[in-house]
Amino acid sequence: MAKFDSGVKEYRDLYWTPDYVPLDTDLLACFKVVGQAGVPREEVAAAVAAESSTGTWSTVWSELLTDLEFYKGRTYRIEDVPGDKDAFYAFIAYPLDLFEEGSVVNVLTSLVGNVFGFKALRSLRLEDIRFPIAYIKTCGGPPAGIQLERDRLNKYGRPMLGCTIKPKLGLSAKNYGRSVYECLRGGLDLTKDDENINSQPFMRWRDRWDFVADAIHKAERETGERKGHYLNVTASTPEEMYKRAEYAKELGMPIIMHDFLTGGFTANTGLANWCRENGMLLHIHRAMHAVIDRNPHHGIHFRVLAKCLRLSGGDQLHTGTVVGKLEGDRASTLGFVDQLRESFVPEDRSRGIFFDQDWGSMPGVFAVASGGIHVWHMPALLNIFGDDSILQFGGGTQGHPWGNAAGAAANRVALEACVKARNEGRDLERESKDILTAAAKSSPELAIAMETWKEIVFEFDTVDKLDVQ
Repeated sequence: MAKFDSGVKEYRDLYWTPDYVPLDTDLLACFKVVGQAGVPREEVAAAVAAESSTGTWSTVWSELLTDLEFYKGRTYRIEDVPGDKDAFYAFIAYPLDLFEEGSVVNVLTSLVGNVFGFKALRSLRLEDIRFPIAYIKTCGGPPAGIQLERDRLNKYGRPMLGCTIKPKLGLSAKNYGRSVYECLRGGLDLTKDDENINSQPFMRWRDRWDFVADAIHKAERETGERKGHYLNVTASTPEEMYKRAEYAKELGMPIIMHDFLTGGFTANTGLANWCRENGMLLHIHRAMHAVIDRNPHHGIHFRVLAKCLRLSGGDQLHTGTVVGKLEGDRASTLGFVDQLRESFVPEDRSRGIFFDQDWGSMPGVFAVASGGIHVWHMPALLNIFGDDSILQFGGGTQGHPWGNAAGAAANRVALEACVKARNEGRDLERESKDILTAAAKSSPELAIAMETWKEIVFEFDTVDKLDVQ
């Protein structure tokens, strides 16, 4: 008979396995860990592996009823964090059978569900996950993906231009529709609801959508271009969310929107499946992300949230701008933008990527640059994000002295001038002033925009910097 001992466990005896070689089918995670004073690193790292997989503080008799060697997570490597004497990286391998197929919800519940409250820790941050290709193949991913989205919208050879309607709250439904129309007829491809406009007393969702649909159809007739507006279907219940999505389909709209973190991954995956079955594109806003990802010692890095969103489903995801008003380190941002769009992303610590990531044939997600940007940022934005992106100018469109249509025209002229210069081999960021000034000679809208925003910059120190020396 097996010996049973119900004493307190030393986690490192069971979950610290430096000789373990991860399998191709293992899900790998890198945590940044700060343990309590006096607790050995190996014990703290092993405790993270235990508490996020099969472990508990005491030996229990039912452990004898299964093979924990098959199921347990294993801390297989510990590394110093450059420039941080208190923190270390713990690399943990999890057997694939610990996770329900196609369920991002289950992965996050396992990896970050309970362990962040563990007393042996001072702080913990999930820096990266390597999803094995066997798991990726169980997930639906983006409803359409980059290529199909371009085909449906008939937009090629450049980023798309978008705009968040401002003020985001307080407009009547008709005035909201008027703002959409002016932006679209001026040259934008897409406009959007912002994250917190749902169905408030001043503008119920159905009324807003009726006027927006009229605006889109009118702008399409006048410009001969396909247009769209991100109708935010985020709601208090899944049933209400699907009701709104169905109405957007009835109106012939090409795209809807979801706040994937406040709405939750269960709702997001269900909505992505609906979009795939109904030929609808899905725009994703990341409202609440900075609550989770901005602290460099605690939470979940956005590269993990971006990976999870690609698996859960979305055709466009906000990523920050690097140059605008929102937090964002350039190298780190490019690191998770690649996770959205590429089929294989190699390990690259200089961009915060801890593992090779094979995405197989999963479609890509458009990176959406939005937040405090204007025409002077256009050369840098094109350089940073490339063609497979959506550049969204809210105040940088509607703050134009001549109105929304003029602001949209300025953005369109600036973008096309930058694309032309890029295709000619010019250095966009070095020659940005010359490129825009030349384009403004034939566009009074751009000239006024350049004069209006020439002094507007957002130069603040980045809070969440990469851990590289």
